[in-house]
Amino acid sequence: MNARQEFDEWATAGKDRGMEDRHWHTAKHVLARMPVEAGDTVLDLGTGSGYALRALRERGIGRGYGLDGAPEMVRNARGYTDDDAVAFLIGDFDSLPVADDAVDHAFSMEAFYYAADPRATLEEVRRVLAPGGTFYCAVNYFAESESTREWQTNVSVPMTRWNRTEYREAFREAGLVVAEQDTIADRETEIPPASAFPTDNWESREAMVDRYRTWGTLVTVGVAP
Repeated sequence: MNARQEFDEWATAGKDRGMEDRHWHTAKHVLARMPVEAGDTVLDLGTGSGYALRALRERGIGRGYGLDGAPEMVRNARGYTDDDAVAFLIGDFDSLPVADDAVDHAFSMEAFYYAADPRATLEEVRRVLAPGGTFYCAVNYFAESESTREWQTNVSVPMTRWNRTEYREAFREAGLVVAEQDTIADRETEIPPASAFPTDNWESREAMVDRYRTWGTLVTVGVAP
């Protein structure tokens, strides 16, 4: 099964809304860091339900483009968004349907590691970013996060599991200046007391703390020179 088929199934089953609920705890902090200004154009890679662009429109961006490889995800996002300034596109990460220097900022939450060719994706992001534009790339699936390493076994699409250094090096190779890299903990997901474990999803409380509080979401910020 390819990525389009996998995420079409997710969208048909309503999992796009579930993804939004799970990601928002940390995504909102990433979005708050983005230096968007009134009238800016933002590209959201792996837009899912389109929640990030709806939030950024509330901050005053002028135009938003949400790209996803799954037609059903795009169809759902369009249905959730009543805003003529936000458009949703079907496309591949390694061949963005956007003109050179056309985007002020780019964002991706929990999607970059699905890119078929992540280095080509970064080159495409560099191409579409205007000088001084930023790319905020947020992932939970990265090498240092021990509690997410099994995710590949639950998803039929190949996933890229880079470590922090590999993210920085790949950004630089694509021509992006790495301005920032850190992790954002999810402090809103409730972690039960140790007596409640094991649960259906966790063997121990320590493992759940590791996932949400210790490693959280890795954010790498690149700037187009």
